[in-house]
Amino acid sequence: MYLEMTVFGFTMDSLAGRPVVILKDAKDSNTVPIWLSTSEALSIAAELMLWDSSGRSSRKDLMTLLLENTGTEIGSIVIEGLSDGVFTALVMFLRNGEELPVAVRPCEAIITALKYKMPIRVAEEVLQRASVLAMSDEELARENNVRRFTEFLENLDPATLGKYPM
Repeated sequence: MYLEMTVFGFTMDSLAGRPVVILKDAKDSNTVPIWLSTSEALSIAAELMLWDSSGRSSRKDLMTLLLENTGTEIGSIVIEGLSDGVFTALVMFLRNGEELPVAVRPCEAIITALKYKMPIRVAEEVLQRASVLAMSDEELARENNVRRFTEFLENLDPATLGKYPM
C-alpha cells in the first residue's frame, strides 16, 4: 500500500548542517523527511531554477523530448524503501501498456516529481520506519545522527573550513 505525498518544502538540519526535503500527505497527517547531500540539494535547486526560466520559452528539455519521441510517460514516482537511513526510489515509466521501473536516487525522484508536478507515492513500510525516527526513538535517532554527521564530514570540502566558527 502507498500514500501519495507532495514536496512540502525544504529546510536545513541544524545538527548535521544538511538540507532536508519534507514530504507531506494531503491531510498533513504524515511527514517524511529526506536528508540530502549538498550536491543533491544543488541539483534540485538548479532544476527548479531551470524549470522556472524554461517556463517562459517553448523549448523542451531532453527528458521531455525523449519521453515524447519514444511514446513513454511517467506513470508514478515511488519511495520504495528505507534501510539504514537511506531511501530507495523508483520512477515507473509506461510504454505500450508496459510498466518499466527504473531505480533512481531519491533526489532524482524528487526532481522528477517537481518537474512534472506529480505526487510521490511512499510505501507504507517507509512511513512506518520514517515515523519511528520522527517519534524520537533515541537509539535509532542517535545512529541516524551519527551516520548523517559522518557523511557530512566525509563530504566536507577543506576549502570551506575557514567559514565555520570555531
